[in-house]
Amino acid sequence: MSTLPFSAAQSSSVSCSTFVSGFNYRASRSNLFLVRTPRFFNRLARRNLSVKNIASDRRQELKDPPVIGEETPEPDSASIAASIQYHAEFTPLFSPEHFDLPKAFVATAESVRDSLIINWNATYKYYEKMNVKQAYYLSMEYLQGRALLNAIGNLELSGAYADALRKLGHELENVAGHEPDAALGNGGLGRLASCFLDSLATLNYPAWGYGLRYKYGLFKQLITKDGQEEVAENWLEMGNPWEIVRNDVSYSVKFYGEVISKPDGSKEWIGGENITAVAYDVPIPGYKTKTTINLRLWSTKVAPNEFDLRAYNDGDHAKACAALKNAEKICYILYPGDESIEGKILRLKQQYTLCSASLQDIIAHFEKRSGKPVNWEKFPEKVAVQMNDTHPTLCIPELIRILIDLKGLSWKESWDITQRTVAYTNHTVLPEALEKWSLDLLQELLPRHVEIIRMIDEELIRTIIAEYGTENLNLLQHKLKQMRILDNIELPDSVLELLVKPEESSAVDSIEEVEVSDEETEPTDEEQSEEQETKAKDVVTFEPDPNLPKTVRMANLCVVGGSAVNGVAEIHSEIVKNEVFNEFYKMWPEKFQNKTNGVTPRRWIRFCNPVLSEIITKWTGTDDWVLNTEKLSTLAKFSDNEDLQSEWREAKRINKIKVADFIKEKTGYIVNPDAMFDVQVKRMHEYKRQLLNIMGIVYRYKKMKEMNVGTTVNHDADIGDLLKVVFVPDYNVSVAEVLIPGSELSQHISTAGMEASGTSNMKFAMNGCILIGTLDGANVEIRQEVGEDNFFLFGAEAHEIAGLRKERAEGKFIPDPRFEEVKAFVRNGVFGHYNYEELMGSLEGNEGYGRADYFLVGKDFPSYVECQEKVDEAYKDQKRWTKMSILNTAGSYKFSSDRTIRRGETMAAEDQELNITAWMASFICLQKQRKHQAVCGQRSN
Repeated sequence: MSTLPFSAAQSSSVSCSTFVSGFNYRASRSNLFLVRTPRFFNRLARRNLSVKNIASDRRQELKDPPVIGEETPEPDSASIAASIQYHAEFTPLFSPEHFDLPKAFVATAESVRDSLIINWNATYKYYEKMNVKQAYYLSMEYLQGRALLNAIGNLELSGAYADALRKLGHELENVAGHEPDAALGNGGLGRLASCFLDSLATLNYPAWGYGLRYKYGLFKQLITKDGQEEVAENWLEMGNPWEIVRNDVSYSVKFYGEVISKPDGSKEWIGGENITAVAYDVPIPGYKTKTTINLRLWSTKVAPNEFDLRAYNDGDHAKACAALKNAEKICYILYPGDESIEGKILRLKQQYTLCSASLQDIIAHFEKRSGKPVNWEKFPEKVAVQMNDTHPTLCIPELIRILIDLKGLSWKESWDITQRTVAYTNHTVLPEALEKWSLDLLQELLPRHVEIIRMIDEELIRTIIAEYGTENLNLLQHKLKQMRILDNIELPDSVLELLVKPEESSAVDSIEEVEVSDEETEPTDEEQSEEQETKAKDVVTFEPDPNLPKTVRMANLCVVGGSAVNGVAEIHSEIVKNEVFNEFYKMWPEKFQNKTNGVTPRRWIRFCNPVLSEIITKWTGTDDWVLNTEKLSTLAKFSDNEDLQSEWREAKRINKIKVADFIKEKTGYIVNPDAMFDVQVKRMHEYKRQLLNIMGIVYRYKKMKEMNVGTTVNHDADIGDLLKVVFVPDYNVSVAEVLIPGSELSQHISTAGMEASGTSNMKFAMNGCILIGTLDGANVEIRQEVGEDNFFLFGAEAHEIAGLRKERAEGKFIPDPRFEEVKAFVRNGVFGHYNYEELMGSLEGNEGYGRADYFLVGKDFPSYVECQEKVDEAYKDQKRWTKMSILNTAGSYKFSSDRTIRRGETMAAEDQELNITAWMASFICLQKQRKHQAVCGQRSN
């Protein structure tokens, strides 16, 4: 079978991925680095929140601006060195003999933390004094990255700390390199949460984040000849100098037990298993401001009296420690495997611990600030709770439980307060990720919450009936099937009574006798069967199906119980409204909003790419772009300037050399910095289509030897530097901070309509990396902003996907010959003795589980290959390519998380007709004077 020739490209492409399979968020993380060089270039060069409005609902007039602390002079390098020495000696985690790099890092971090605590205390006291409305962001994960360089950068002390450490015999970069990444997150969900905290602090919003303190993170990834090996993260092994344990801030969290009714009609949840959640605080500094907000993480334990001393002394050590281990394991691992019942229970315990401890803490703050008596009607005016995806859904029944059972409010009052307090960010359109929990499991673990969820479900049913009536039972049945929180569960008796129509009495004035034959009187068996079938079709039943599980749909609970629902990109928000939650959107259109994701420009360009940042500051005339990214658009008018282009290319080359050094250190492979670096950074998932990328690489590579793709390509003497494939292990924020600035082409190639937004696409564009991708997620808006000519587009569009799948099911799809050759090539054993039949088989057939190429790899393959050829052609013209790179950075201004936060505040203010000018003015005292200082300044997969 003939095929088109490869673009003999020397390139380097990095695929950094994290795998999510179905409902299990456990991840397989991968980093694939490809180097390719276009044939024409061989002789010349090588190429390789929605955050609710947290303004108060009333204007806060300031008579006397508060003072949160006297201004102190900026510390100089000498005082900083003294502070570091003090911590090395008096708050040691290491022996005193040496001041080596690990010890230098901890002492330096503790020195920085001193400044953060001063600002954190001042910020907190100010919030207390002003009693402002505060946002609380609940997320199961935060992908923070290293904190040292970010903290001193935000404090504008990078130079002073570098000088201080140099006096003590170390370089700042080397010291910072000994900080482990905080293992609190996995992918875009956690990275977005961390970006939002940075923006909230920078923009001086009163906000806190809440999460869990995972001892072993998700996992540390090792790559061996046999594939991926998962081992526990060790990020807490040497302690965490940034966290502050609050032993005086702890709350009891209950599981199991039973619910009893008291004589006065109230309910009490008693018995069961009790654990204690203890607060660990991590200060989050804003950029060029004294505002320092808080990330409060919960760790779990039990009271000392739960330790069974008698069992221990009797030699039954497992029994003695059972309660302790049972509590501690809640915070061992992010997203523990949930295929077993034990795994599911542990996940639910994690989610409830986050919700219960956080809400108890939030309510304690509210009561403290409110004084006596507490006016609970004011709670939504002072508190906004944002649920980052469905993991914190139990906030809704938990808040109601606390208000009813512990604070004595009525159901009506509690339900109203909850609906005005909580809001929900949706991050996925995948059905398996819209969490469903077994009703029986929830009933066993959280019996009181199931009672409350049943009440919410009944409230919803009555709302649906009020909206649509009971005349058309088929319509009503459809609505309830789509919208109910309790899926495949009988209707409440009180609702069934509404659906029973009184039998019509037939008044007969006269009866006329008519003679009929026996044949007319007795229908045949066949006629009776047809009549019964007809009646059966007309019967509308609301009975559950005994063959299906009874579940609680958490996403539906979020929509019903929250004040707002937002998507995270324009196309995603439309899918949320028109497909995922369409029935809810028809009933409550005002609830649905879009908040396109963003990333913090501090970490993702200012600090991780200082050489490019200096160029941007020089050509925009100010460093204010770090706070107001709209100023990046100024670069567009200089995009043809030869001087800027020369500086831009040199900056990219410097960053590529760093990437090459990093890859050699981590993997042993040598890649040529003159090649194009082509990168894919994604969690491993079918819809993200790493398979499309790797099949494109296979298509490029003509003569593969045995073993795996990377090893085969990289050891082929005929290929040499024309193509390199590198899988970078254990991808995390710190790895991204090296790879992203040095990347030239980035792949965002998910099946259209499947990716909610993505944030890595924003980081790459911000750093002048050109994207190749589909019209999916935030790609759509990025392409609009950077310009269609500066984005390599391929593939089917979202509105075509359903039709293409239908066409496939009907057997009408004809695969491209190039795609068929790649499959045959893989099957021929070129990549070793591994059996690829199941993988290749998933791309074949017309229907069936694990078949029929559901994510349309084969359909988009020819378009992808042809688009890559356009990339080759564009890279030939380095002036054109550099201009495209500049325009990507210029057009990335929209994708700052600062803008997302401002957008959320603005929309809420418009919705509630709030005037927040005075409220914002109240934060002026928290800000330092803003400084405006100009600083001059082998394609690999």
